[in-house]
Amino acid sequence: MKTEPRVLPRASSTFLAIVIVVLALGIFIADTVTELEVAVAVFYVAVVLVAVGAFQRRGVILVSAACMALTVISYFLTPTGAPKSGLINSLISLAAIGVTTYLAMKIASAEVAAHEARAQLAHIARITTLGELTASIAHEVNQPLAAIVTSGNACQRWLGAEPPNVEKARQAVERMIGDANRASDIIGRVRRLARPAPPRKEWLNLNETIQDALVLARSEIATHDITARVTVADDLPPVLMDRVLVQQVILNLVMNAIEAMAAVRGRRPRDLVISSARDGAQAVRVTVRDRGAGLDPAGLPHIFDAFYTTKKDGMGIGLAISRSIIEDHGGRIWAEPQADGGAVVAFTLPTSRAEMA
Repeated sequence: MKTEPRVLPRASSTFLAIVIVVLALGIFIADTVTELEVAVAVFYVAVVLVAVGAFQRRGVILVSAACMALTVISYFLTPTGAPKSGLINSLISLAAIGVTTYLAMKIASAEVAAHEARAQLAHIARITTLGELTASIAHEVNQPLAAIVTSGNACQRWLGAEPPNVEKARQAVERMIGDANRASDIIGRVRRLARPAPPRKEWLNLNETIQDALVLARSEIATHDITARVTVADDLPPVLMDRVLVQQVILNLVMNAIEAMAAVRGRRPRDLVISSARDGAQAVRVTVRDRGAGLDPAGLPHIFDAFYTTKKDGMGIGLAISRSIIEDHGGRIWAEPQADGGAVVAFTLPTSRAEMA
């Protein structure tokens, strides 16, 4: 999966471009009016570093080349100072600009590679979760398919009657179309989770993402005799997020809650509560509560660390990836034990007002 290059908003790119031009001109003027013995040109490395945060690879190279050209021009335009010392200082400045450009671009490339690795790991985690939900997904798809067969048989009977009951047959066909759309929606949700696509943020309704995740886990919830309750706030503002990644986080938290309650023996109620609400003026919060075994206080600080797990067959990457996803969205995620047993895991995401602030 190829990660898209970083693209800053137009206003930010324009501002940084102005800063680069002003800074470069300031250094050029200072380098020209001072004596050759003063290596003012070495400060062009600051221009290169700013360019790394504003432009892609080609733009950084062009800025670096422009800084080198200004260094050479300034050497010939400077009227005072020892030419030999000035030449040495200019060569040192050119070397500093070149080395800084090389190292900065290597660091930027390493950051892109790390981002791609995290994206691939997140995709593997999604596929693993879908594998755990195979029976649930099959059940969800089988229900509308079975309903289509039933409605199809009914349609045949209505059309075979003497005289044919066209109205009843039409109603049966409408039911078939509705059930087919239900099955298609479920398959579409699975495909979106399984497809290795680059992150794409858009303004979305968080409550709809919660419902999409619960559809895939609905049969798994019923299999373990869990009572699920969804409480969503109707006044949530839109959130700039990647639908698939946030859905992955919710699905992972729900599956963890199901597994935690399935492992508890006895008569403790198996209650799963998923809620959404505002979190102050600039964020929304999603909370998942369960009545499972709870959280070990000693392991609580490490619960979101990579490869830390309390499950016998766990890999310890689900919560670590969830934290990475939420933090990449500008939010935070945390967990805490419930006083009466079980655990609470919650995360926040910034709203439109926070993003635009």
